[in-house]
Amino acid sequence: MAPVPPDAVKGDRPWWLVALVAIALALAGVIVANDLYSQVFGVVVKGLWVTVFVTLIAFLLATALGLCIALMALSESKALRQVARFYTEVIRGVPILVLLFYIAFVGAPALVAVVNVVIGPLVATGYVEPMQVRDVSLMWRAIIALMIGYSAFIGEVFRAGIQSVDRGQVEAAKALGLSRFQRFRLVVFPQAIRVILPPLGNDFVAMVKDSSLVSVLGVADITQMGKVYASGSFRFFETYSIVAYVYLILTIGLSLALRAMERRLRRGVAH
Repeated sequence: MAPVPPDAVKGDRPWWLVALVAIALALAGVIVANDLYSQVFGVVVKGLWVTVFVTLIAFLLATALGLCIALMALSESKALRQVARFYTEVIRGVPILVLLFYIAFVGAPALVAVVNVVIGPLVATGYVEPMQVRDVSLMWRAIIALMIGYSAFIGEVFRAGIQSVDRGQVEAAKALGLSRFQRFRLVVFPQAIRVILPPLGNDFVAMVKDSSLVSVLGVADITQMGKVYASGSFRFFETYSIVAYVYLILTIGLSLALRAMERRLRRGVAH
């Protein structure tokens, strides 16, 4: 017998959600009523758009790269499979913070050096100026680092989801004369997406939290704005309480949206 989802148990109402909403509303009231908290919130929230931008762009790029890695891992080519496994194991073994520093201060200068070699003839003739490391913004260095770091995990999510599709259906589609792309688009992916979406959503929520690491590069996200305010005012308790509050609103809101999506998928499968 399949396990019963926790939210499907009779009488198991989401009291935890009621408690969270009550706490969130109470804290919102404190922020509105208290001038200090209002000031801190006004400063911290200025970094919200940076956090959202970095997370969305990095996640979209990581998803695209992860799908490519997964398809390479499932390829009939032994070389592609080995490259995909090498990439996955190496990237998963490096902490995100270390990867951020490596991409920002090693990868970016190396990329600029390669670009300057390529455009060397144009630089010599005076048509273009040589590229400088400062031309690559810290925000984009952070985005690339998050993209690379999460692509390995997302690739494994895609691989597991694709392999969950019954092999017989793929063989049947092949017997009908469908091309490899048609088999993937019409048969494999629509079924695999039900398995892929929950862990993929969890990775997205995790990236929202890990995006706070970009503050170590000076990117003006929520954490960095809080860090700057706290270091100037010495209001560490108030500042980081507001920072934690904003992140909780973001992550819990996303988690609730993902749970609703999962329930809709389960109902779709049941019908």
